[in-house]
Amino acid sequence: MKTPKYGKVLFACFLAAVTLVATSAQAVEDETKYRLGEESLVNAGTDSGFSGTEQITKDDVHWGWQLGNFYVNGFTRVAESDGVPVFLKNVGDEVALWFELEQDIDRINDNESLTVAEDRDGWDQKFQVEQQNFGRGMLIVKHTDHSNESKTTLYSNFLEANASTTAATQIELFEEGDYEVALDYELRTPRFDVFGWKPSYKHTGYQISFEFAVRNGNSMVFPFDVTTGAELTNSAVTSNGFRLDLAKSRYLDIDIKREVLNDSRDGLIEDIRFNKPARDGSQYVEEGTYTITASNRYTEQYTVKMIYVGTDDVLKAHAATGMPIEDINDLLAEGALISEDGSLIPVSGPAVEAAPEAAEGPEESFTDPVIDGDQNTPAGAVSHEAAYVVKNQMRTPYLLIGIFACAALVGTVVAFQRKRKLGEVNAASQDGES
Repeated sequence: MKTPKYGKVLFACFLAAVTLVATSAQAVEDETKYRLGEESLVNAGTDSGFSGTEQITKDDVHWGWQLGNFYVNGFTRVAESDGVPVFLKNVGDEVALWFELEQDIDRINDNESLTVAEDRDGWDQKFQVEQQNFGRGMLIVKHTDHSNESKTTLYSNFLEANASTTAATQIELFEEGDYEVALDYELRTPRFDVFGWKPSYKHTGYQISFEFAVRNGNSMVFPFDVTTGAELTNSAVTSNGFRLDLAKSRYLDIDIKREVLNDSRDGLIEDIRFNKPARDGSQYVEEGTYTITASNRYTEQYTVKMIYVGTDDVLKAHAATGMPIEDINDLLAEGALISEDGSLIPVSGPAVEAAPEAAEGPEESFTDPVIDGDQNTPAGAVSHEAAYVVKNQMRTPYLLIGIFACAALVGTVVAFQRKRKLGEVNAASQDGES
């Protein structure tokens, strides 16, 4: 059975639509790449611990070409701090560093006299890497966390390991912190070349280096009851006290203000007892109304929560409704009552209910401070699934255009085929009558 011509056209349209969607998807993926270290290449000298910083000139064997490219992906947004890129991530994001090798390390620029040498007694002055066999390229990654503790990871023989594949190599997944990266390698060139005889070689060190930082993109802080362990939402009341959990977002700025009631000639008034920075794990058990402000210096977003600790009805109403103490006292003098949850019930008219979930900024739920295993990701941020939906929404217009175009083309072809067949039938009937 032969396939109708318009069936072939339909199949061709289908392939075109798939190609269009795949191309658009690749474009979306490529947008998340951020290249690093492209302008950092220096001639680091010979046997200097890669401490040299000489710029590459036209007389240098490294002039005009790159060994490969580093890039970071898996982030939501890029900010900048003192010229250093800061990659912001949300729940589901996996920030990773990649390397693409562009040269044949045994025949650079198709020149068999220019190769990456094995550095058997390499060392690095800046990173204080002791003398050892660097192999054919040593990659150094130094991570400094929020407490200023550092860890250096070494990847010896890095370039030869990458030479075994044509794909980009993922180096590491990154949690919050500051990172310094350096690739040290030596190039070997013959000192003399007499009709292929090369009695000695010259070795010169080169270095590609860069810095970046990774931060959680949220601005959330989570108070938990110190006795029950339950999460306390905005305007919550507890007699036990609470502790703060930053959900591993170690670089948020947290401030906390405590207010209590003092007697004066005008009755009970609020008195600020302290207004100071807070840190992850801090506990507060003294009676008072606490206002917690969490801000993210990289996104300029903030969240405010108010928690009341104690049993005083006025402070409970202040925390629940957000009303000033003076206004609450006026309502109480008029005969209003304070309910168990802190809402105000006036003598007449509707009750003044508890404040919304968050005083400022988006309120988000929290289930577990440890998210995605080793990934220090924020709670209650844009989910990985939501990001996937956004990407697919970006691809949808391309798919719809392809489908409508194919449908129109197939409809035209089918109409043409039917018209031609009808003409053939009419011609045959006329011949029969004659």
